[in-house]
Amino acid sequence: MMRALLTAGTFLLLLALAAGTKAQLTIEITRGVDDPVPLAVVPFGWDEVDIPPENLGDIIRFNLARSGQFAMTAPVDMLSLPTREQDVFFRDWRIQGVSYVLIGRLERSGEDYRVHYALFDVHRERRLLQNTLEGSRGTLRDLAHDVSDAVYEELTGMPGAFGTKLLYVVAQNIATPNEVFRLEMADADGARPTTLLRSNEPILSADWSPDGRSVVYVSFETGKPAIYIQEIATGRREMITDFEGLNGAPALSPDGRQVAMVLSMGGAPDIYILDLDTRRLRQVTRHFSIDTEPSWSPDGRSLVFTSNRGGRPQIYRVELGSGQIERLTFEGDYNARARLLDDGRSMIFVHRRRGTFHIAAMDLESGEINVLTETSLDESPSVAPNGSMVIYATREQGRGILAVVSIDGRVRYRLPSTEGDVREPAWSPFLR
Repeated sequence: MMRALLTAGTFLLLLALAAGTKAQLTIEITRGVDDPVPLAVVPFGWDEVDIPPENLGDIIRFNLARSGQFAMTAPVDMLSLPTREQDVFFRDWRIQGVSYVLIGRLERSGEDYRVHYALFDVHRERRLLQNTLEGSRGTLRDLAHDVSDAVYEELTGMPGAFGTKLLYVVAQNIATPNEVFRLEMADADGARPTTLLRSNEPILSADWSPDGRSVVYVSFETGKPAIYIQEIATGRREMITDFEGLNGAPALSPDGRQVAMVLSMGGAPDIYILDLDTRRLRQVTRHFSIDTEPSWSPDGRSLVFTSNRGGRPQIYRVELGSGQIERLTFEGDYNARARLLDDGRSMIFVHRRRGTFHIAAMDLESGEINVLTETSLDESPSVAPNGSMVIYATREQGRGILAVVSIDGRVRYRLPSTEGDVREPAWSPFLR
């Protein structure tokens, strides 16, 4: 078989080519599924004499590769490089053991650009997808992500999340007079990082609004913790809480109209909900223990949270209508930072097993726990909007990095930063 698969090292090179020198995160793929689908993404055509403004084929190839679902054919090993349907010879791809072929081309359209693409089933010798997208030079990476999403959904039946964004905090010069923290936003592949906030004081617990247009976070810029909400497009920000004591762990509701948070103005930390329209504050839990890390259910009718009311940190759920509280986790002496999946039947959380902190998934009906990660000191899990992957913070060689694992634990990759400790990741909702 002549098909050659790209290595993780090659993927790093592709990302550098696609993202440019401003990229702060790289991606190292460490594990994929055992039976990946053979897929070829042919380099996209470009008929102009100058260099294309973006290498769309590389961006798409890398997106699909890091999903772990596909075995990618290296362009150097392709027998032909078709950019139009009439130039696709299925026999060539069958010889190489390829099951699907994506071709495309980029062309100018006045001041904008058009992206033409088509996906073919090699064995059935038929076209599965064909489309033309149009956008400006600055949106070409977005168009490449759109193509990746379309191909991923066609071949897996699940919506792609390549066009989403990541939030994370970069900390530099920790424990020195020059300590600095930055709240960063980047593409899901680590490209196009943008600084939303820079501070000499810690930034914590960033979370997205459901429409992806705003973020909430905790900042210590006034010398104590306060919660802010900030519009991404304009940078306009507003302090929404500044109570005495702890103001922490903000989480926007599914309708974007309320923020769950942790306040200690009554003594012990409890869960509260702030209505952003009326600014009315509602206390949800009342206990002498520590209640923290609230997260909304998909329907907005309940919260899951961490509490040590049973003696050790465990995960509980409170029904907002009745106030009824139930304990969800019983296995292990430490379970925290839960995030419910959109199906409402599973959750992701931090689970300590044999003294080591891992990211785990639990079926809420059966109570079965599946440990997803093999790294240590894992924390702050956040789920992709299609429910396929989980991003989390971990440590490598004494430095904080981000890593991603699939919801079944079979696919893994890391996102080491070019500078500083990276922590507190949050995966955006679908943005378009």
